[in-house]
Amino acid sequence: MDGFPVLLTILLAPVAAAVILTFIPREEHLLIKCIAAVGTFISMALSLFVYFAYDQSAGGLQFVQQIPWIEDLGVTFFLGVDGLSLPMLLLTNLIGFSAVFSSWNVNHRPRDFFILLLLLITGVMGTFIAQDLFIFLLFYEVVVIPIYILVIIWGSTKRVTKEYAGMKLTIYLLIGSAFLLVGVIALFMKTVAINGAPDMSFTGLAQAARGLSDFDQKWLFALMLFGFGSLLSMWPFHSWSPDGYAGAPTAVSMIHAGVLKKIGGYGLIRIALFVLPVGAKFWAPVIAVLGVAGVAYAAMAALAQKDLKYIVGYSSVSHMGYVLLAVASLNVIGLNGAVANMFGHGVMAALFFSTIGFIYEKTHTRWIPDMGGLARQVPRIAVAFMLAALASLGLPGLVSFVPEFTIFVASFQVYGGLAVVAIAGIIITALYALRAGANTLFGPPRSEYDHLQDIKGPELVPLAVLGTVLVVGGLLPFLLFDMVNSGVAPLMAQISGALQLGGISK
Repeated sequence: MDGFPVLLTILLAPVAAAVILTFIPREEHLLIKCIAAVGTFISMALSLFVYFAYDQSAGGLQFVQQIPWIEDLGVTFFLGVDGLSLPMLLLTNLIGFSAVFSSWNVNHRPRDFFILLLLLITGVMGTFIAQDLFIFLLFYEVVVIPIYILVIIWGSTKRVTKEYAGMKLTIYLLIGSAFLLVGVIALFMKTVAINGAPDMSFTGLAQAARGLSDFDQKWLFALMLFGFGSLLSMWPFHSWSPDGYAGAPTAVSMIHAGVLKKIGGYGLIRIALFVLPVGAKFWAPVIAVLGVAGVAYAAMAALAQKDLKYIVGYSSVSHMGYVLLAVASLNVIGLNGAVANMFGHGVMAALFFSTIGFIYEKTHTRWIPDMGGLARQVPRIAVAFMLAALASLGLPGLVSFVPEFTIFVASFQVYGGLAVVAIAGIIITALYALRAGANTLFGPPRSEYDHLQDIKGPELVPLAVLGTVLVVGGLLPFLLFDMVNSGVAPLMAQISGALQLGGISK
């Protein structure tokens, strides 16, 4: 593969599929879906290759591609992956491929739907492999337009209207990106003044930012914290998230919960923490408090819901609180847990939303009191639902257990009592996850659902792909943690060095 632009191929395969779809007649529904599946499969297969071909012993950025672009701004089309970005890239493509098959029964304007879905997947991928801040922001903005159109046209109209959900989601994303953009522009101008030349690469910005005053680092980090934290659904800037899930079509809910949120966590670590470590050190206690507040509040809110999508929506907010607490620990163990937890939660949430989509498609309801005993009528759906529910509560043997345990260990060393409150959130998680499963799947079956047909054929792909990752990741956690640590350890070494250089004791 020497010399082959593998990352560019991964990035452009869905785009190529989207371009091909523009030439396919609208009525060729099966052909449209097959082309979308092939485009996402190519990206997924190549992501798996890159993941296992990455040299962990060497570490650092690999599979690098650099093309000078806007020299006056120091912008380079700079792609590369390391142990931090590779899990996120693989996660995006696992979910993207599964999302196509979760949408196999979309028959309203399927060509338009899959073109927008492929562009959305491309935008998310780009944020994880970009190594230039300008390119990162470019791909982030690519995400906003497709997701809005997908929600308002193909979304649900049950508890909230799809128009309301789409607009609320988009406004929150744009508000967060506005604060982020202000921080980026200010950081760029200050680093140019220090360097005497523009450089938008993450490494270049981090080196130049070492010359910033402590005050500058603190207020610049605050802007990025608000921007990335809003995207991560950090409490109290989280309310867009459950409504966005509820109003979105199944595939968008999968990508939204599975990887869109993770752009916030990834950006917080890769950009804000790496470039502005002094600011991170100052704001860490605030991040920890907001994270734990999100864990407790969202878990209690999930416990009160009767709509399946809202349960998983608030659950996702709660799980992202654990990520914030881990980031606030500012140590290798915590950051390892944060990245691994984002991967595990992404797989779990995507499988959850895929399953709920199938349930809604067959029963025309997401309201738990209207269901019961579905395990006898649709046993494969029941297996997928319970697998996701057990992963959500951190069952040992599934992918979420080790990351959450790692987060608790790291945060307890630093924050003590806050970590205890976060650990207590597991109890509430178990309550709402098991209760949702019991009331939906078990008990006396309802006669009005006797006609239901279980998932089969293409509909089984999400269960096969995401379910396999949930189990393999839990039984063989080193496949994930060794990769993550190869990226986090050198990153924290550089951050610790910068803190000591600035006279801050780690």
